[in-house]
Amino acid sequence: MAEPKTTRNDGDVPAFLAAVADPKRRADAEAACALMAEATGAEPVMWGSSIIGFGQYHYRYYTGRTGDWPAVGLSPRKQALTLYISAGFDGYQELLNRLGPHSTGKSCLYLKRLADVDHEVLKALVAAGFRHLDGQTLTTEQQ
Repeated sequence: MAEPKTTRNDGDVPAFLAAVADPKRRADAEAACALMAEATGAEPVMWGSSIIGFGQYHYRYYTGRTGDWPAVGLSPRKQALTLYISAGFDGYQELLNRLGPHSTGKSCLYLKRLADVDHEVLKALVAAGFRHLDGQTLTTEQQ
């Protein structure tokens, strides 16, 4: 079984953020990283080469595959600042309604500009997602 490519490592978070080419995206990523550290109380850690994670959880699939993943994380992608709320967004619709302009995927929150969203709502969303998964082990059943 292949090992996951995205794993926790000793990468330098400040150096990663400083290397973001677009100055606006870099500023947003630095501010989002600080917001997420405050919301979670966890230190930012590199996962792979492009994700900053906070906390972690362990997963175990019915196939036997296991691994670890950040409870919440972020990546300053070219198209949008991407926040990973690994728990997904079930139960968070009220916060999403108050957040401001954004889009979502299964567990991804996409923000074009950090200044356009309510930072207190974002902090609450990050904290809730973090509390939901940090330190947990999730096991999936055969479907």
